[in-house]
Amino acid sequence: MPASQPTTSAGEPALKRAIGPKLLILFVIGDILGTGIYATTGKVAGKVGGALWLPFLIGFVVALLTAASYVELVGKYPKAAGAALYTQKAFKVPFLTFIVAFMVMCSGLSSASAAARAFSGDYLGEFTDVLPPTLISILFILALAAINLRGVAESVKANVVLTLVELSGLAVILSIGAYAVFAGDGEPSRLTDLQTGGTGYALITGVLGATALGFFAFVGFEDSVNMAEETQNPARTFPRAIFIGVAVTGTIYVLVALVSSLLVDSRTLEGSSGPLLEVVKAGGIDFPPKLFALIALFAVTNSALINIMMASRLCYGMANEHILPPAMGKVLAERRTPWVGILFVTVLAVGLVSTGEIEGLGDTTSFLLLCVFAVVNISVLVLRKDRVDHHHFRTPTVLPVLGAITSLILASPLADRAADVYIRAGILLLIGIGLWAVNKAVMSAREKA
Repeated sequence: MPASQPTTSAGEPALKRAIGPKLLILFVIGDILGTGIYATTGKVAGKVGGALWLPFLIGFVVALLTAASYVELVGKYPKAAGAALYTQKAFKVPFLTFIVAFMVMCSGLSSASAAARAFSGDYLGEFTDVLPPTLISILFILALAAINLRGVAESVKANVVLTLVELSGLAVILSIGAYAVFAGDGEPSRLTDLQTGGTGYALITGVLGATALGFFAFVGFEDSVNMAEETQNPARTFPRAIFIGVAVTGTIYVLVALVSSLLVDSRTLEGSSGPLLEVVKAGGIDFPPKLFALIALFAVTNSALINIMMASRLCYGMANEHILPPAMGKVLAERRTPWVGILFVTVLAVGLVSTGEIEGLGDTTSFLLLCVFAVVNISVLVLRKDRVDHHHFRTPTVLPVLGAITSLILASPLADRAADVYIRAGILLLIGIGLWAVNKAVMSAREKA
């Protein structure tokens, strides 16, 4: 490798710092936007009824609380590995660190699988239904892996293009909503209609269940911290990027939810894997459904691309922290991308893409990340005693406390999620425990040798 090229402590080429402030903001926005709002809006409506905006508003607040904790930690420890790094520094329990890292990785892969399923659903159905959906989903994952192997600059630039495309799709929805309001169309009474199957406790659990599923639309900002070693001046860049990203997407989501309920009844939304396409068809603006379907396909592609990127960088970061075998940290000398990590997560994603439907995979993603978010919020408080020699953002103490409480509530059975979500997550954790045992045995054997 060239003599001037920076290297890690293991002798591998260091990751290239190719992401500037503006690119990072678009990365965060593109990371959050995508599959959640384009594919699961209807399923959230099925849980809560016409008051579709309420779960997204609550999810927005919960996301902001945890985002503040991530901003403090990434500024304090600007390295790849994210939640796993923070957990290890806070608790110094390698097993807990591995489980958190594994849950983050699995959340990314289940999210990518949900995106792949969304890609092969009703939106693609506007064009063709010749190939089996599972085959389309697998080919979709492999194509994204190839982009990721090409390089982070190429991947993030592709993300920028896709982000602008998916923003245009949501702009279409908001324009349709504005036209409907001025034309007096739609049913405003639906916006206050809560259909959770009861009152009192049932009402609370129904709203929490809808919020937990809707929270899938907000996940993604945590992925960006795994790009810390590829970002210019991360301690200064991340606070603005994450807060702007969450604020922009949260506002868009609440407005899109309002428009969706205004124009389409909740049962119609629930029955579609392309709910926003139903909004386009119901609107008074003559916008081609096929064009919107194409935009939606780009949107879910963006979600999957970023999740594959996140998971591969997580592998790289854990290898450098000696949580995974050193081979996971291998980097292509010329492209400076973590090729072993990319191949590893691609194989797992191909395996997951044939399990579950969009709702189940999306809820699994939310559950896993809500558990991780609770740990991250607690880690912020524990690590207050650890001082660093550079300036970084410090969040008010009340925010991580509220973040931990709300994350635990949404991850609990109070959220009224289907049993298969807990079963799927439990199986993934058992796999993680098995991998932990294998890795420990390999490391022990190497030490004895």
